[in-house]
Amino acid sequence: MSTSAARTSIAAPDEHILTVQEALEPLFLALEEEAEIKMIAAAVKAGWSVEDAVTAIDELRRTELVSASWAH
Repeated sequence: MSTSAARTSIAAPDEHILTVQEALEPLFLALEEEAEIKMIAAAVKAGWSVEDAVTAIDELRRTELVSASWAH
C-alpha cells in the first residue's frame, strides 16, 4: 500500500458513523483512485494515450459489474 492510501484513516465506531461501509469509504476511494492513477501511468508508459487508458479502465469496470450481476 502506498503512503497516500496508508494515511487515509478509518473512522472509529464512536465517531457517529452508522455503518462499517461509511467508515471504510474514504480508504476505499483513496485506494481506487491510486489504482486508477497507476494503471493510467502504466498504459501511458507503454505508449497508450490517457484517453485510451481511461476508456479501457471504464470498460473493465463495466465488464466487472456485468459479471458480478450475473453471478448473483
